[in-house]
Amino acid sequence: MERTLILLKPDAVQRGLVGQVLNRFEAKGLKIVAMKLMKITPELAAKHYEAHRDKKFYPGLVKFMTSSPVVALVLEGIEAIKICRTLMGATFGADAAAGTIRGDFGSSRSYNLVHGSDGPEAATREIGLFFPEGIVNYDYAAYGWIYDPVEELKKK
Repeated sequence: MERTLILLKPDAVQRGLVGQVLNRFEAKGLKIVAMKLMKITPELAAKHYEAHRDKKFYPGLVKFMTSSPVVALVLEGIEAIKICRTLMGATFGADAAAGTIRGDFGSSRSYNLVHGSDGPEAATREIGLFFPEGIVNYDYAAYGWIYDPVEELKKK
């Protein structure tokens, strides 16, 4: 199973979209293994966005991400990163397809509702930053109704 960090950004929280966005991930069959409402500190934002430190949008991004609470969560599933990024849609709401989170709820180039890890290495790093206490391991009964174990083994 693959894991990914998802952040429901300040605009999603302030617009009351947390439940609707979370529902899309759950309805797709992804397992929640960690979740919390939190305020991102400037220090955490600097670590999380360190790759963008020299870009002109960086100060505004940090200001936005520290302006209000976010919901941080770790989702788990086969190809979780790919699935989440597909559900999120293109980075900018105006470019995102209808049916995606950003396509249905976003219009802004600056406020794009949700962050998702862009690859396995980033996911490991980001999960460690936001959930140093770790995740919750448990048996997820829905997996038996989401994945056909015989078919999943054939893909490997």
